[in-house]
Amino acid sequence: MPLTLAKIGEENTIKRIGGRPDTKQFLKNLGFVPGAFITIVNEINGNVIVCIKESRVAISREMAVKIMV
Repeated sequence: MPLTLAKIGEENTIKRIGGRPDTKQFLKNLGFVPGAFITIVNEINGNVIVCIKESRVAISREMAVKIMV
């Protein structure tokens, strides 16, 4: 399921990243790689703040849809 459907506070594992190669590389540089644990901290208008690798990152809804957990 896409990250946008995950519940706030629930830890998930990234299964795969979709999208264009430049989008995948951008997310990979931020630590969004298959097998990484990710938790949604907050959601505002579809945009999400996530905790990944002990860092908080804000990503847009468009990018969150490309992350499958």
